[in-house]
Amino acid sequence: MHWPRRLSLVTASLTAVVASGGCTLLFLVPDPTAGDVLTVAGAAVVGAFSTGLGVFVSGRRPASPVGFLLTLIGLVPPLIMLSDAYGYVSLQRARLLPGAEVSHQLSAGLWTLWYVPVMLLVLVFPDGRLPAGRFPRLVLYGVLVDPVVFDVLATLDPTPYDPPYEDFGHPLPTAPSSLMWVAFVSLGLLMVLLICSMLVMRRRYRTAEPVQRAQVKWFALGAVALPGTLLFCWTDYLLFGEVGVFIWLGLLALYLGVPSLTALAILRHDLYDVDRAASAVVTWAVVTAGLLAVYSAASASGGLALGRGSALVASAATALVAVVLVPVKNRVRRRVDRRFYPVRQAALAAVRALERAVHEGRAHPEQLEEALREALRAPELRVGYLLPGGTEFKDVDGVRVTAGLEVRAAGRAIGVIDGPCPREVATACASLVETVRLRAELAGALGEVEASRSRLLRAGYRERRRLERDLHDGAQSRLVTLGMALRLAQRHLDDDTVDVDGLLDQAVAELGTAVAELRELAHGLRPSSLDDGLGPALEALAARAPVRLDWRLDGRALPDDIATTAYFVASEAVTNAVKHAEAATIGVVVREDGDGAVRVTVRDDGRGGANPRTGSGLSGLTDRVAALGGRLHITSGAGAGTTVEAVLPCVS
Repeated sequence: MHWPRRLSLVTASLTAVVASGGCTLLFLVPDPTAGDVLTVAGAAVVGAFSTGLGVFVSGRRPASPVGFLLTLIGLVPPLIMLSDAYGYVSLQRARLLPGAEVSHQLSAGLWTLWYVPVMLLVLVFPDGRLPAGRFPRLVLYGVLVDPVVFDVLATLDPTPYDPPYEDFGHPLPTAPSSLMWVAFVSLGLLMVLLICSMLVMRRRYRTAEPVQRAQVKWFALGAVALPGTLLFCWTDYLLFGEVGVFIWLGLLALYLGVPSLTALAILRHDLYDVDRAASAVVTWAVVTAGLLAVYSAASASGGLALGRGSALVASAATALVAVVLVPVKNRVRRRVDRRFYPVRQAALAAVRALERAVHEGRAHPEQLEEALREALRAPELRVGYLLPGGTEFKDVDGVRVTAGLEVRAAGRAIGVIDGPCPREVATACASLVETVRLRAELAGALGEVEASRSRLLRAGYRERRRLERDLHDGAQSRLVTLGMALRLAQRHLDDDTVDVDGLLDQAVAELGTAVAELRELAHGLRPSSLDDGLGPALEALAARAPVRLDWRLDGRALPDDIATTAYFVASEAVTNAVKHAEAATIGVVVREDGDGAVRVTVRDDGRGGANPRTGSGLSGLTDRVAALGGRLHITSGAGAGTTVEAVLPCVS
């Protein structure tokens, strides 16, 4: 097991012990208030949240110290709660708990622990290593040493404690008050180190790969609560004159936001558009700062006239804030986007410009890929489209696009963008992608219609030449022979040199043969058995088949064009099964679906492997069915037989 994983488990166990100790202390209070219970429970829950995420991340990334630092963050709230609760419980009892004054003196500077684990995480996130260079090392040393120095100086401070601990003494040694200025220097240095740690993270972001950049962005959304707590502290002093509820809101945001966003950045950095989330955070931060500025100005100016704490001043300031700031939020958002995310804004502008150009007929939606490449400065970017009925994403040239950010419409994927594209830009491309898909489908359908028409035309020419050849070689030659025989019989009716009876018998035989051949030709165009309906035609087909053919016809009488097409589907499928598949049994089913369509299904037990593209018979069936507005499906696995199914529309 890697050492970060071991440390995270040890820290998690320590957090559980500390939280249990704090909860146990609560039972020593004679009459605990709801605030006491909420404080202890809140610290335990916040600590458990960060600790649980730390253990989870450490399990997924056991060699990285990120998970361990998250468990260290989770240890802080229960630890500080235990320290405060020990002194508080002592005040509520008749006698002080053992070591209560010592504990209180040692915990004077313990509040710096709220920030130290987060600052350490800022320095090593996301790969768990400190960036190269002297500056990051100096910042790390400062973060590790300066809080210890401040805590020692706070412990040695001889200043009396604030209420309600004014009766607590200083059992440990103290330093002269003249040396306490060093503590203020140390505290100032801590603020400097906070800024320096942010600079280290900023430098890491600039040199990172795209994945690490996205991770750092997610983490920065949580780390912004570090300076945010200082803003809340100022707000407390501004509104209440002391540290109150707002600082706890800041710490809550820090200790919930940093762990959750850290885990998200490590495990699922691509779950959501981080730029969009960051834009919202920055926008609301600017609006909040403006809100406080306007409120401060209104309170200060109104307080001079009406007195500090006036309800009228508070109401007027609140109304003024609402009037001034709410309408400008969207404007602030646009300015923030232009300043911090110019590439994304350029991409959104390019998509909107292309949509307008397509609407005005000055461009084609297929130019989306080119527009995104230029706006996002990503020449390798590719846009793939999922054609209706297809299973693969392909670009406009038909090349497969295997991965990328999905473009969705109505809850389903319609395309992908393979490249560094923000999710908000991909969402904005949905209408153009859908247009390209429909245009591609229409172009494919038109191409298929054109190809089908060409095949039908060629098939018609072949059929005409076959009829001409069959008529010339068969019935025509027999009729010519018949005419010559009749002419010879006519010339020799008055003498006995020619057997006229034999000539007439031969002529009758030739005439019968010619009639049979003409019937066969006419049957190839349209079987005469169809005059009695599709059922008799299928029965005649079964009678002529050299193998067992079972057929079933369900439903009402069909229109002539539907019946003719259904017959030819069955006839061609049976012919192929007998000729090529060596089938022993064949089944033909013609039935009418509930939606009014006629379904013709022909199954055989032959060797399978039928391919409509290699033979003119099945491809001709496809064209014949498509000409009627239907669809032909062929399923033919090797050794598994063949199933030919035609779905024919029937509106009458």
